[in-house]
Amino acid sequence: MKLADLLDELPEELARQVFTHASWSERRSDSYARLAFLGDSVLGLAVTAYLYPRLEAERFGAGRLTKIRAQAVSGVSCRAVAERLALPERMRAAAPAAVRENAAALVETERVLASVLEALIGACYLHAGYERTAEAVVEAFAPEIEGALEHPVDFKSALQELLARRGSEVSYEITREEGPPHERVYDVTAVVDGRQLGSGSGRSKKHAEQEAAREAFDLLESGTGS
Repeated sequence: MKLADLLDELPEELARQVFTHASWSERRSDSYARLAFLGDSVLGLAVTAYLYPRLEAERFGAGRLTKIRAQAVSGVSCRAVAERLALPERMRAAAPAAVRENAAALVETERVLASVLEALIGACYLHAGYERTAEAVVEAFAPEIEGALEHPVDFKSALQELLARRGSEVSYEITREEGPPHERVYDVTAVVDGRQLGSGSGRSKKHAEQEAAREAFDLLESGTGS
């Protein structure tokens, strides 16, 4: 995989930052947070630039393109790509000995794996430039892009339709905002009939709501949330 090749090319200091959680360093600037912010933008642009000329304007307006891109680069998608790149293993190996036990659980979370992948993309952009990085990103996300094109899902709409049949409604509540304005991360919960059925996080409220809706929808569809 081209993204794995770019990872192997990274200078040692830059690669170390990709796999450094904020809680593992005294200085927040040594963690992957800033790289993830950069990588998130590169990821979005790379996938958008790939989709735009390939999808006819008559059928794929801006709104539909936005939904396809959001699904292709969602937290679920980023986690899948991170696992194919063996990023959890690399991060566990990079964890300081004092926190290695806690690191084992930390690197299994979707939010952390998505951020590490975005940090890797940001680091590759700084080291190898946009063209090589974008090509590698599109290759890495090819299954997720194809899945979004063949089976587009708007989880907020899907959840709303499911609840309408049951006579229920959903509301979304922001439970936490952290980080400076240019690196803001939102945590959102999906509340149905007074119960929290899903939670999600993202760098925009809409993305976080989609993640919360996905979790709530899966819970209700499986029957465990009814």
